[in-house]
Amino acid sequence: MLELREVRAGYGDAVVLEGISLALADGGTLALLGRNGVGKSTLLLTVMGYTRLHRGAVLWHGDDISRLPPHRRARLGIGWVAQEREIFPSLTVEENLTVAARPGEWTLARVYTLFPRLAERRANQGNQLSGGEQQMLAIARALMINPALLLLDEPLEGLAPIIVEELAAALRNLEGMAMILVEQHAEIALSLTQQALVLERGRVAHAGTCAELLGNDALLERFVGVHEGNSVPST
Repeated sequence: MLELREVRAGYGDAVVLEGISLALADGGTLALLGRNGVGKSTLLLTVMGYTRLHRGAVLWHGDDISRLPPHRRARLGIGWVAQEREIFPSLTVEENLTVAARPGEWTLARVYTLFPRLAERRANQGNQLSGGEQQMLAIARALMINPALLLLDEPLEGLAPIIVEELAAALRNLEGMAMILVEQHAEIALSLTQQALVLERGRVAHAGTCAELLGNDALLERFVGVHEGNSVPST
């Protein structure tokens, strides 16, 4: 589905990613891990077309999309949940969901089933929601474009444990959807995905299965600095 070939990218003349290669199959899920500032968000932004590509290529189902603008990539089926959420504060929940909706399996009814709290708040404006509700809305809005691939940039950041559990359960229910997840809660991210890629200083430091990393505390500590509070939530 998605392939990056020796990607060198960044912002203007500043290079953040150096020689990144990865491949994601249809329905595949990938945890993108690493300490702060190693290029995780930049990699997602590169997939979406928001960075400057200095070298390499981004392929979608074998076609080079390296020069396509972000809106064209979204139409191809790449959904993005930004770290800043970027919901429309003056629109209602339902307006946020329908403004960019495209035909497909993900409908208002289905996202309201996934996030019942949004159904309850459907008439509230975006700026009237709590942080957790705004994150639910950001994910639900991305689903409404009916993507084949969902990019999530730290969706659990700064949220209360009960909301983290609720969002993790929702992401676990997205069976069959390809996903790349950037998340500081490393063990949660690994419990939600199949493969893992660890970045260090803009380069791939480790690639393997999530089970491999979950069973290796020393490796997790080395690459991502696992600390108390990164445990997998109960479901």
